Amino acid sequence: MLPPLKSGEVLRGRYKIQERIGQGGMGSIYLADDTRLKGRQCALKEVEYDRALPEDIRDEAREQFLREATVLARLDHPNLPKVSDIFSNGPRDYLVMDYIPGRDLRSLLMEARRNKKFLPEKEVLIWADQIANALSFLHSQEPPIVHRDIKPGNLKLMPHGLIKLVDFGLVKILAPEEITITIIQGQGTALYTPLEQYGGSDAHTDIRSDIYSFGATLYHLLTNEPPADARKRFLSPESLIPLRQINPSLSARTEKAVLWAMSMHPDERPDTVSEFQQALLGNRETPNLSISSLRTNMKPRSIMDYLSSTPEATLAWSAAVLFLLSLLATLIR
Repeated sequence: MLPPLKSGEVLRGRYKIQERIGQGGMGSIYLADDTRLKGRQCALKEVEYDRALPEDIRDEAREQFLREATVLARLDHPNLPKVSDIFSNGPRDYLVMDYIPGRDLRSLLMEARRNKKFLPEKEVLIWADQIANALSFLHSQEPPIVHRDIKPGNLKLMPHGLIKLVDFGLVKILAPEEITITIIQGQGTALYTPLEQYGGSDAHTDIRSDIYSFGATLYHLLTNEPPADARKRFLSPESLIPLRQINPSLSARTEKAVLWAMSMHPDERPDTVSEFQQALLGNRETPNLSISSLRTNMKPRSIMDYLSSTPEATLAWSAAVLFLLSLLATLIR
């Protein structure tokens, strides 16, 4: 990795670096002054590619980043930061976005926990409505855009009450028949990540993956307790504690809707964010699923599922080869 940018450094003859305000596995986020528009501050999202990768893979990853960044630059929604520029500087690429002032919801959550209080359900649901609007907008694009890293730390509350869904680091454009290279490696934050997003494959990630992360985020905001992650739930279904056991003041409606969104198998979740939004805030009834069902509803995998996945594929094919070899040895005798 190259050293971080220094304060005062100017990129593209325009963006003067003030300070680093975030850091991830593939680069940093910087606060910068736009010297062409006096008084405007922006956030620079940096992407640095793994130099251990073959050059052709890096080039392909870079091309895909530029394509996806161009898609993001066309988005215009009040609950999303506006992408205003894309440029390269040596081996790094940059996405220039609006700088969003205010506190992220993780800091508000931690403050409530320290004070031994819960965030008010009514306030959290007001935020949820805005988050749902942003996700519905992303998912309605052609092709749909999946954020893949919804969590309290990526939700900013601006001083006038507007919520912004920030950090497009793991964004995925669901282009049909297109092999996706994950531009910024990572699977999201484990606490909020659905099981299908593990393992480095995007094959089974779709808009319902965002719905799971959205539900897990609300679980944390409403209880002050992080939900058991999907891997732990898969092994120990009872590890997911119903929300009202932690925060008895919550409504049954809110608990049911959040647990529906957090169903382990994508087919058991709401099909769209709008469905979840209606169950949470509108007049839609949440399906009458038991807590145990919500915890353990991963569908059985077929033989072909195992043969097409890793490491199951390796084990299955190895077993098949060994069986054939033993059969041949028997016949030769």
